[in-house]
Amino acid sequence: MDCKNCGTANPTNATFCTHCGASIPHCYCPRCGQYFDNNTRYCPRCGEPTVTSSPNNATYYNPPKDWLVALLLCIFLGGLGVHRFYCGKIGTGILWLLTGGCFGIGWLIDVILIACGSFTDNFGRPLINRS
Repeated sequence: MDCKNCGTANPTNATFCTHCGASIPHCYCPRCGQYFDNNTRYCPRCGEPTVTSSPNNATYYNPPKDWLVALLLCIFLGGLGVHRFYCGKIGTGILWLLTGGCFGIGWLIDVILIACGSFTDNFGRPLINRS
């Protein structure tokens, strides 16, 4: 990674410039472990969203949710909204909990959406199939 301050070439995973000591922000792919320039949003190698990693800017990575886990939670505990809590949809999870999956209709719709691959997590990302 080249230092934006002095232009010195640094090791790929360096967080500080070896010449001038300036902070070097960079992106990291949590799936394949590659480092990229700061403006890379998705890993060109595996397509995973990158995580900004810098000493002054700690970012926590929230991995995508698994499709099969969400489907099984919805089938067996969908009336309690457990699948919605798992996907980070806390507000509608509470609604499902209080109304029995919106009286069963919302539960059935969620089973169909998850089975078809149209259900998303709280960040709008589709559920992934890890198997």
